[in-house]
Amino acid sequence: MRRSIVRMGALAGLALVCASSAVRADALSVVTTIKPIHSIAAAVMAGVAEPKLLIDGAASPHTFSLKPSDARTLAAAHVVFRVSDGLEPFMIKIIRSLPKTVEVVTLEKAPGLTLYPMRTGGTFESDDHDHGKGGKHRHAHSHAGEKNAIDGHLYLDPVNATLIAAYMADALGKAHPTGADRFKANAEAFGREMRTLLAELEDRTKPLAGHSFIVFHDAYQYFERRFGLEATGSVTVSPEVAPSARRLSALRRKISELKAVCVFSEPQFEPRLVATITEKTAARRGVLDPLGVSIPAGPAHYPTLLRNLATDLEACLKG
Repeated sequence: MRRSIVRMGALAGLALVCASSAVRADALSVVTTIKPIHSIAAAVMAGVAEPKLLIDGAASPHTFSLKPSDARTLAAAHVVFRVSDGLEPFMIKIIRSLPKTVEVVTLEKAPGLTLYPMRTGGTFESDDHDHGKGGKHRHAHSHAGEKNAIDGHLYLDPVNATLIAAYMADALGKAHPTGADRFKANAEAFGREMRTLLAELEDRTKPLAGHSFIVFHDAYQYFERRFGLEATGSVTVSPEVAPSARRLSALRRKISELKAVCVFSEPQFEPRLVATITEKTAARRGVLDPLGVSIPAGPAHYPTLLRNLATDLEACLKG
């Protein structure tokens, strides 16, 4: 009788532990800034919890302004994933005011990442020297003028994305130990998917090497360098600052001189600028989206984003 009671008590205790674990899983609150990072986090957290997305729609992290409801969402989170000060400048001030219970994870600090500085100027004309696969390496500036600032679009390299997933799994495991094994296994599965995607994109982008193109803003060098492509300039130095008439005239001349095949706009910014500088040139117009604003949020977003970049490059560069 006593043994039966003990067994029943143990089972009841186990049920309570399981219920408690489920509550903790449901209660795990994770916020991510942009869709690509949300997608990687969703893949790592699959089966445990779902992350929240801060910047949805066509908003740009360069120009995003927090609403009071956004600030409340961040303050209630256990973990917040962001890329860097340079990519999401709106986060700089809010981080200082968040409760100590919020763990802010800056993904730029993930070990082993391939990191590049911001390229000099929007036309990439200064201080060029050879630097590995993908062409040239240029000295850096930031939107705010800080020297040697890191280009925050580091997530557009699938090798970096694999390292980001592992870094997320480690941070999430510390915040939610009962899910640590699942996070690690999910990150490893994501890494395998990225290796397959890398091989696919290498095959698709190989025929595009050597084609000259201009982007709206310099968001793509991680993708370019990984796959042996090279933009020859950008419409604007900083996406939050409209280019001057003098700069637009210089770009039009450059398009003609370099025989640029394509000039790409972005969904988040004014497409008429691209129409202006390609007028009376042979350059075609295309659209590249470094955030995947039209792709549904979720684990499938990130691989779809990279495939879409390859598709949009192919469509314009190959005509």
